Amino acid sequence: MTNAATPSFEQQLAGHRDYLLRFARLQLRNETWAEDAVSETVLAALAKPQSFANRSQLKTWLVGILKHKVIDALRHHSRELSGLDGPDDDDADPLDYLGFKADGHFSQQPADWGNPEQELRSRQFFKVLEACTDKLPPVQGRLFLMREWLELSSEEICKELGLTSTNLYVQLHRARLRLRECLELNWFAKPNAP
Repeated sequence: MTNAATPSFEQQLAGHRDYLLRFARLQLRNETWAEDAVSETVLAALAKPQSFANRSQLKTWLVGILKHKVIDALRHHSRELSGLDGPDDDDADPLDYLGFKADGHFSQQPADWGNPEQELRSRQFFKVLEACTDKLPPVQGRLFLMREWLELSSEEICKELGLTSTNLYVQLHRARLRLRECLELNWFAKPNAP
């Protein structure tokens, strides 16, 4: 017997649709493809609700399904995807690269962020991270999410979007710097003592 106050599984899915659609739009940059990816995600969730089994948050589980649907859509529509808007950064200033080592890690330690494991578990942190990601310029946000959330390799991203590796690395570098600054200002900043 289901409690009247407890939303059904279908209602819970519907409650996450807007977030899933925003995520898909950012990645696919095509309303129809985003709608299709979200619809396929919801259908997959409805087809096998027992797969959820409350081992994670419903939103996390749905995003995991959506990641695969977005990757499938990117591959399926790769011929239709146009190149990214914006200038080609092949001639970018080499000083831009000084913030990161060749392996992609910061060359300078960021400000002391306390206990990262504890912070990463915090829902509030992920809300701030999501807000910071949403504030990224569209090109940088899309590339960052493809690399870090969808876990596509640099080679896959370059191939899918027709980018040079230099352009990709410059855009990712800029995205990481903006995220770092946003997180330091909005999450890790210590309040000033009165």
